[in-house]
Amino acid sequence: MAKQDIKKQRKQEAKQQRVLQQRRAEQRTLVGRVALYAAVSGVLLVFAYWAYGKLTEKITWNTVQTLPSPHIPLGTSHPPYNSDPPTSGPHTDGIARWGVHTEVIPKEMQVHNLEDGGVVINYACGDCPELVDQLKAIAGRYDRVVLAPYPGLDRKIALTAWGRIDTFDEFDEGRITKFIKAHIGIDHHTRSR
Repeated sequence: MAKQDIKKQRKQEAKQQRVLQQRRAEQRTLVGRVALYAAVSGVLLVFAYWAYGKLTEKITWNTVQTLPSPHIPLGTSHPPYNSDPPTSGPHTDGIARWGVHTEVIPKEMQVHNLEDGGVVINYACGDCPELVDQLKAIAGRYDRVVLAPYPGLDRKIALTAWGRIDTFDEFDEGRITKFIKAHIGIDHHTRSR
C-alpha cells in the first residue's frame, strides 16, 4: 500500500472517529436532557399531587365571628359569647397556665389563651380516663395548648382557637393535631397604630 493511501486511510479513520465521538456526545447530551426533563416532571407531579391534596383537604372546624375582646376582671358580667366554648370575646388580663388541668378553667381565661395564640382542648365525659390520657399525650407535645374539663359540652371533645371551633365525640389524633398545627402560635392582639 502506498504512503498516500495509508495517509488517506488514516485521515478517513480519524474523520470517522471524530464523527463517532460527536454522535456519542450528542447521545449523552440527549440522555442528559431526557433525564433532566424526567426529573423536573417528577418533581412537578409530586408538587401537583401535594397541592391537590391541600386544596381538597377536608376542614373539620367551623369559623366563628370574632367578638370585641376587652380585658375585664374575672367575675365581671359581660355580653354572652357566640360559641360554647368561647373562641373570642371579653377576657381576663391573665391567662391560664399552659398544659394539663384537672379543674375547670373560667371561660374568660381560656379566651385570653386563645388570643395569645393558644389552642384549648376541652372535654366532657363522666368516666373516661382513657380519653383523658390520650388528650394529655397530645397536649403535652405543644407549648401553647391547654387541656381542661368543661362540664356541659354537648360533645365529648371541643377544640378552640381564636375564631375557630371543632367539636366531636370520638378521639381522633389526626384531627386534633391538624387543628393545633393550623392555629397554634398566631397572636391575635389588636395593635394600635
